[in-house]
Amino acid sequence: MTATGRQSSRSIRPISVPAPAHDLRQYERIRPPMSSTFAPGSLVSARGRDWVVLPESAPDMLVLRPLGGADDDIAAVFPSFEEVRGAQFPPPDPADAGDAYAAGLLRSALRIGFRAGAGPFRSLAGIAVEPRAYQLVPLMMALRQRTVRLLISDDVGIGKTVEAGLIATEMLAQGTVRGLAVLCSPALAEQWQEELRTKFGIDAELVLASTVSRLERGLDLGQSLFDRHPNVIVSTDFIKSTRHRDDFVRHCPDLVIVDEAHTCVAADDKASTQNQLRFELLQRVAADPERHLLLVTATPHSGKESAFRNLLGLLRADLATVDLDRDSGRRLLAQHFVHRKRADVRQYLTKEDGLKDDTLAEATSFPADRLFKDETYKLSPAYRSLLDDAIAYAGEQVTVAGTHGKREARIAWWSAIALLRSLVSSPRAAAQTLRTRSAAAAASTAMEADQLGAPLTSDSADSDTLEGLDVAPGAQTPASESRLAELAERAAQLEGPANDLKLAALTKHLKALLADGYHPIVFCRYIPTAEYVAEQLQGKLGRQTEIQAVTGTLSPQQRRQRIEALAVKAGEDPAARRVLIATDCLSEGVNLQHHFDAVVHYDLAWNPTRHDQREGRVDRFGQQRSEVKVITLYGADNGIDGKVLEVLIRKHRQIRKDLGISVSIPDAESTGVTDAIVEWLLIRGRPAYQQESLFDTDMQLGRIDEKAAALDAEWSSAAERERTSRSRFAQRSIHPEEVAREVTAIRETLGRTGEVHDFVRRSLTALDGVLRVEPGSGGDFTADIDGCPVGLRDALLPLIGGAGKKPLSFRASPAVDRGQVAMVRTDPVVSALAGYVLNSALDPQTDGRRPARRSGVIRTRAVSVRTTLLLVRYRFQLTLPTRADFRQLIAEDARLLAFQGAPANATWLDTDAALELLDVTADENTDRGFAENTLRRLIDNIPAVDGHLDAYGEQLAADLLESHRRVRSAAGEIVRGVSVTAQKPADVLGAYVYLPAAEGNA
Repeated sequence: MTATGRQSSRSIRPISVPAPAHDLRQYERIRPPMSSTFAPGSLVSARGRDWVVLPESAPDMLVLRPLGGADDDIAAVFPSFEEVRGAQFPPPDPADAGDAYAAGLLRSALRIGFRAGAGPFRSLAGIAVEPRAYQLVPLMMALRQRTVRLLISDDVGIGKTVEAGLIATEMLAQGTVRGLAVLCSPALAEQWQEELRTKFGIDAELVLASTVSRLERGLDLGQSLFDRHPNVIVSTDFIKSTRHRDDFVRHCPDLVIVDEAHTCVAADDKASTQNQLRFELLQRVAADPERHLLLVTATPHSGKESAFRNLLGLLRADLATVDLDRDSGRRLLAQHFVHRKRADVRQYLTKEDGLKDDTLAEATSFPADRLFKDETYKLSPAYRSLLDDAIAYAGEQVTVAGTHGKREARIAWWSAIALLRSLVSSPRAAAQTLRTRSAAAAASTAMEADQLGAPLTSDSADSDTLEGLDVAPGAQTPASESRLAELAERAAQLEGPANDLKLAALTKHLKALLADGYHPIVFCRYIPTAEYVAEQLQGKLGRQTEIQAVTGTLSPQQRRQRIEALAVKAGEDPAARRVLIATDCLSEGVNLQHHFDAVVHYDLAWNPTRHDQREGRVDRFGQQRSEVKVITLYGADNGIDGKVLEVLIRKHRQIRKDLGISVSIPDAESTGVTDAIVEWLLIRGRPAYQQESLFDTDMQLGRIDEKAAALDAEWSSAAERERTSRSRFAQRSIHPEEVAREVTAIRETLGRTGEVHDFVRRSLTALDGVLRVEPGSGGDFTADIDGCPVGLRDALLPLIGGAGKKPLSFRASPAVDRGQVAMVRTDPVVSALAGYVLNSALDPQTDGRRPARRSGVIRTRAVSVRTTLLLVRYRFQLTLPTRADFRQLIAEDARLLAFQGAPANATWLDTDAALELLDVTADENTDRGFAENTLRRLIDNIPAVDGHLDAYGEQLAADLLESHRRVRSAAGEIVRGVSVTAQKPADVLGAYVYLPAAEGNA
């Protein structure tokens, strides 16, 4: 593990071991079993230090990791040119004894530092994220499949990216795959790259339209881009083109992860051309029966059964047609489908899950709920006049165009919608729309007009991408330029809170949110609106409020940079506030829960799913607020907002409240409602003499009601199908008892949460840190490290940056804000602290305080007879089969063994009794000379217990073998190939003697 918490490239690039020998010097690639004197896992001495021999070694070249070092320190040594000797871990120094806490701190530091833990999951020790127990379920499902095919459809904010990353990292670590490709939208590519690099240590190359030319220039003649770069993040829209698709399919990595997979399948009834192309690409990728495939989406069917079936068909052809009403069909699907909402995992591994007690119970701190407030505003007289004139004009144009043909009618229709939507958004968006030519005007047919006009004016759930859809649409047609120019001038004159009462209402509600301590995001539909709002708010919300706008004019990387800059500029002053004005370019993929905790919908989306996406950016795991506040602004008298809110938004909220998840609105019925609303507005805006009796206002209102009823029926039906599917397809492939068993094994090897908390507090206190507990925080505290040893401060400085001049904030919850430290073993600060404590214990020459020591003598009332505690490190050689060969790995474990009496006549205690000794305190002082003599006699006689240590190691090896077989229970041929061998002798890292206190027995 590096200082940044990142796994090195070695540990995530697979090294498979086939039977035939290959070039032995290319140790990063394929190696035969080692035949030299030094077996994998053994200790050797070279270059003045001790090393562990790794399985990648060959007879003429040893691949070594420093004892106690990280993967970044791995080196290759050639015995023909350098002296390499067998080594044995030195015994503890009797003259370097520590206090009662020395053993516990050393053990914790060792376990926290493990990067190759002895558990069934090879990757967990080396990643920079501590997964929740429920996130292990997809990983366990994957390990039971020879070819991994999974649809991960957990609810928004549960952590699907982490679940996919865990599977990918484990498969790479075990050698099951040699590379991976993530297919996602270009807007999310850099986020995926950052997540894989910082959390899982996987370096992946971006393959986008903007990067491919540079990447191809570095290729050898005839070489594929996907052969040169084993791990890639690929833009789905870029790779689906015929030119790039064929090369990708031919050289596709072993594992493919598809993000937002629902956008890549085509329904039988209707689908966009883009969806069809993506679907064809995935069909070709999935056609290889050996290809591992992870499909990730929170909305697997979006109300379309045929699209859902096509998605399942990518996993297994028979899933596309299997009868899911039959138990056999549901059991088949359960092997490949995980589908949970927050309520399913908020409390996990409890008695309600079928466990005998709540010992392993895990609570996940999702926000409890969203607090909705719908706030209204009214148009100013000047704005009312402009809107009425614009509606009247648009109605005239639609009527006239209808007499000229279907193409002209559709162009006029989309121009009218663009005009209405931009007018209710902001004066600036209205002015730009009125001055911009309609995209639909370039169409040669009515169908083409719909294809050009719909994406920019509607909010369909099936929109291919949100990129480019936040530009203000155009409304001009060749016959309308002069009239619209006049309306544009009037719109431009309405900027500012005097005439724009919507802006004035926003300012009022933002002030209230800021006064309550919230940091809100304001979502706007169009770029001009976002820029206008940000400009108008400057200086209106208080001197300590920082305001920034993020829109589609910025690249995805620039968006993240601006958000981070906003957070840094606001600082951590409790009085400072952050306000982000954004378009829907941020409503998907970008996680904002660490910086913001409230959402304001400045513009109503015509699809409630868009609202849910916006709110989901802050309402997710990691949000510090128990309740996310959502304010929806709507116009009481603009004719559009009230009906959209009533028919669409509130219905969506009710379904979400009833089910605990969102159900996508049926697009066809939703479009029917919004079309009816627009038609009603256009008719109402005509002079009375133009309103034909058949289409008068009252009858048009009736049509809205009719369309709303049809929508309600279809939506309710979709919600009921979703309710049924949640019950029918509930995750039953892995029982919570199975998860509990693996969680227990992980904690026994890598440590429990409470152990990490105690280690951080005790070690920082022992190293002269000044800790201040935050009252009522549940274990949170700050630590001033100015008085800590220079070596520790130097190790932490690169991780905390500018925070080094102020106390560090430690949090008991793994969900932390930027700049805070989570007290979990994988946090970079905790890892660095553990590394310092371990190294200082092993090196008596370390300057400054050394809280952990390798030996000690403690007089205590807790024992009645002489009791010895040994901290023993075991190393194991694992052989894990892959499809065509096998892979050798090293695993480590640290165990406490305790016995009463002398080593030659030891009476061994059970594990619980050994662990209890860690909490024993000294009741009397021990003479230093006496302690040294006692420890010297013990260490001289340690060989007498070697037989027990070896037998214990054999048992651990058998347990480890069983755990690997257990998690692969459904893949019989793979189970048979697993083997585990304990490396002897084990290392005695610590030896501690507990003597009865003279005053009496406990």
